[in-house]
Amino acid sequence: MRYHRSDVVNRAIAVLDEYGLESLTMRRLAAELGVQPSALYHHVPNKQTLLAAVADEILARGRRPRAAREWDRRVVEVCGELRDAMLTYRDGAEVVVTAHTFGLGASEPARRLREALRDGGLPEDLVGVGTRALLHLVFGHTVEEQTALQAASAGAIDKEPGGPADFEQGLELVLDGLRSRVSG
Repeated sequence: MRYHRSDVVNRAIAVLDEYGLESLTMRRLAAELGVQPSALYHHVPNKQTLLAAVADEILARGRRPRAAREWDRRVVEVCGELRDAMLTYRDGAEVVVTAHTFGLGASEPARRLREALRDGGLPEDLVGVGTRALLHLVFGHTVEEQTALQAASAGAIDKEPGGPADFEQGLELVLDGLRSRVSG
């Protein structure tokens, strides 16, 4: 059977979700697809590229229609969508954060946050800092939340992770600071 890149990425997401990031290897993915590992390199040149494609697909699957018009509500939408998309798949947060950090993918949320902050009148010299602060909040909160959820489901901890309410409250604190810096 002949596979397309989308088939490889979709199967990689299935392996990620079922077995976790540590088990998502090129060898395992090839076995899942019933091909030799070398056949995967026609679609992705290396594992880093595969993980970037997986991160981008996780984010694409998590897209929701836009409803907010005000810049700060758009920020809330983007951040909430990002968090929810990462939590949808086992180790999804780690994959997306890694792809973003290495500049390999997962860049769409940052672009949309920068756009919202510019539209809100944040001085240009603070748009990048504000975007990074928001991403750090989303990434950090979501990685911790996902790790705690997985550990709790395995019986390793009794602690309840900070959930949506905790996330939203932290986001509003950052937004309060950004609002105070809006010019005009």
